[in-house]
Amino acid sequence: MSGRRGLGARWRRRRPLRTRLAVMAAAAVALVALGVCAAAFFVIRYKLYQQLDQNLAQSATLIAQQHRDEGPGVVTGECRFLGAPACSQIVPADSAKDPAKPYLLPVAGSTRAVAAGRQAPYYTNFTLPGGKPGRMYTTTFGEGDAVQVALRADIAERGVRQAAALLIAVGGAGVLLSAIGGYWVSRTGLAPITRLTATAERIAATRDARHRIELPPGPPGREGHPGRQDEVTRLAAAFNTMLAELEESVTARRRLVADASHELRTPLTALRTNAELLAQADRLTRAQRERASGALGRQLREVTGLVNDLIELAREEEPQPLLEEVRPAELAAHAVDAARGHWPAVPFTLQISPDAAHLSVPGVPARLSRLLTNLLDNAAKFSPPGTPVELTLSATDLTVRDHGPGIAEEDLPYVFDRFYRAEKARALPGSGLGLAMARQIAHAHGAELTAERAPGGGALFRLTLPAR
Repeated sequence: MSGRRGLGARWRRRRPLRTRLAVMAAAAVALVALGVCAAAFFVIRYKLYQQLDQNLAQSATLIAQQHRDEGPGVVTGECRFLGAPACSQIVPADSAKDPAKPYLLPVAGSTRAVAAGRQAPYYTNFTLPGGKPGRMYTTTFGEGDAVQVALRADIAERGVRQAAALLIAVGGAGVLLSAIGGYWVSRTGLAPITRLTATAERIAATRDARHRIELPPGPPGREGHPGRQDEVTRLAAAFNTMLAELEESVTARRRLVADASHELRTPLTALRTNAELLAQADRLTRAQRERASGALGRQLREVTGLVNDLIELAREEEPQPLLEEVRPAELAAHAVDAARGHWPAVPFTLQISPDAAHLSVPGVPARLSRLLTNLLDNAAKFSPPGTPVELTLSATDLTVRDHGPGIAEEDLPYVFDRFYRAEKARALPGSGLGLAMARQIAHAHGAELTAERAPGGGALFRLTLPAR
């Protein structure tokens, strides 16, 4: 048994899915067709013999009425002919009472048992003396006797053979149609999967995620009602969505690498120039060496900050084990204190509403602190000396506002893009990664960070906290 099971498993592994589906579909339909034909055959056979048995029972009743006083022996004996009435005979329970003339129908022990009342009446098939098929009915006849009635069964036998031949032909046609139907089902049902496989292989060969699977035409299902499409079509649609996400991810990665290369080119060139200059320190004056050394240090810090920002941006999401309950009020107070030390010329104000004083949200404290630091640094960078940067925390959001030149209308859609710097910000320090990093941290925590123009001038960044 285990050997046959292993053989079947090997056959399934070596055959493609289309062949297995076609075989299973054809086998299922063929089994149903053969089962229906077999059931129809037995029903027809039962009905044909039931009609013959009813004729025999009626003949037995008629003989019992017409020959009530007769003794054992042959009553009628013309059943050799197809159109003749039933042949019949009376058989006693005791074989000693048998007549001298032999019986026409076969007499067995069961016949004597029916005559003695030890066995119920029964039907049986036999062969007539001329070799023709016959059917016989044996039942009781008065006290101690039995009557046997027989008819030729040619019509019933012929009907059974004809029904068998017809049902065999129908069953064979059903098996053939099931094979054709199984092949058609496998081709049409697996066509999207075949296209999906071909697309995946083409993407693996060309490394081009722009390919898509062609979906069958038809009205798309409404949102929330995906059942209007079959499962294979939904799989193909999901694969197309995954390919779109993959293409976007690859494009974003290439853009990030290109932007990072562009941003690193200038400071690396300056670093190399100053390093080559310091290599000839014996030809420089003391003031020249100090300027070159200071510039080298500043450029190293700039490159280090840029690389650290790129590493932070490369993190897709926060690891779940690092999440803990964080109080935004305490985090905001700490970020404002750090900003005051870093930007002594800019006053910072902090306003916390009473319902947010004890608010807590799940998150990573270090990452949320980095988000607030980036927002405060960005606001301080654009604030004229002496103008405040305002941080306001409520139960639903956190806002950071400055009183600088604000964000131009054409720059609003791009302020969170990596390496994007507005026209007014290109002369200021920074790499253009701070706001992109802040939005990524917000999204990783289920929050939303938006930018808008503040009433009365300046920029306002709003962090909408996730609902608890």
